[in-house]
Amino acid sequence: MASASRAVRCCIVGGGPAGMMLGLLLARAGVSVLVLEKHADFLRDFRGDTIHPSTLELMHELGILEELLRLPHQQVSRLAAQFGDFPLTIADFTHLPTRCKFIAMMPQWDFLDFLVRRAKIFPTFQLEMQAEATELIEDGGRVTGVRAGTPAGPLEVRADLVVAADGRSSVLRERAGLSVEDLGAPMDVFWFRLSRRPPDPAVTMGRFDIGRIFVLINRGEHWQCGYVIPKGSAEEVRRRGLEAFRAEVAHLAPWAADRASEIRNWEDVKLLTVKVDRVRQWYRPGLLCIGDAAHAMSPVGGVGINLAIQDAVATANLLWEPLRAGRPTIAQLRRVQARRQWPTRVTQRLQVLVQRRVITRALQGGQARMTPPLAIRLLARHPWLQRLPARLVGVGVRPEHVRSPAI
Repeated sequence: MASASRAVRCCIVGGGPAGMMLGLLLARAGVSVLVLEKHADFLRDFRGDTIHPSTLELMHELGILEELLRLPHQQVSRLAAQFGDFPLTIADFTHLPTRCKFIAMMPQWDFLDFLVRRAKIFPTFQLEMQAEATELIEDGGRVTGVRAGTPAGPLEVRADLVVAADGRSSVLRERAGLSVEDLGAPMDVFWFRLSRRPPDPAVTMGRFDIGRIFVLINRGEHWQCGYVIPKGSAEEVRRRGLEAFRAEVAHLAPWAADRASEIRNWEDVKLLTVKVDRVRQWYRPGLLCIGDAAHAMSPVGGVGINLAIQDAVATANLLWEPLRAGRPTIAQLRRVQARRQWPTRVTQRLQVLVQRRVITRALQGGQARMTPPLAIRLLARHPWLQRLPARLVGVGVRPEHVRSPAI
């Protein structure tokens, strides 16, 4: 079958938060852009559903914040934790220097559909669903496009720049032969839902107990629950059986013990295999990696989406003009990594620190009782310190602002 072909200035592979945000910003700046998304829709459970204050600030800069917040969401102004019998607030977002002093909990498919609707306003934006990129097109050592499979047959896209935004298992990153540094992660996470009732606690929180970590995210009508397990132990948990798993859930959330039966089978429990890594060099001639394709983040702080969107904004800020003129140079691609590498490294370093000092300690057990580390205890003694983790989670390191124009 003959391949269909298209030509654009920029082809973005991956329709997640990074890819869709970059597509919107480039189209807004008058750059012809095509986003390839391998799935038929965005309806997948337990993707990152957190929209941080810094991202909400970007929505305000684009003039679309009020429209976004009309979509169903929950507002989280504080994050809490319980270490054994010791409850405390970890982060208080109410003092942030942002328009929205909360994290908006919104299904990611709603957020992505919203970005698509806004991007389609611009005539230079194209989106191809069910288009799975399989290989790079190269000419003289330079990436000049991608080949993808679609229901209508093969598709060949020629582009002045290909952006890999295809996630932590990036096909394009592998095809490009880019070297990845694995920072390690001590845990994986089982995600599932439990119904929520009026007497339940309202706050989003994490519970740390001897050998156990349990995360509860208030999603309005239900709890999004994360049962954190030692890395690679998923099969062992499954072998112990569903009844044992339900009993663990009932122990960790005793006020919801009667709802553990809502976990009907293992199909209701989705495994997130946690990775923390980063590409040493984010680019090759004609190719740039952003978001999880450049740096997979730990779920600690839920900041992965935030970092990905910040990458997209920085990329648009730095490359909209070179893309309108032709092919971005290696030096121009290098500027994107130079801009985003430092905040990525700092954030991952903090995540790895939390993994080692808090998560590994809790999962290993071996203690008579679970007590919070000194840094955590200080947050309880001096509530004003709660503004620091709120700043790191809610705003991040070196937040970006929209500099690309609307044309």
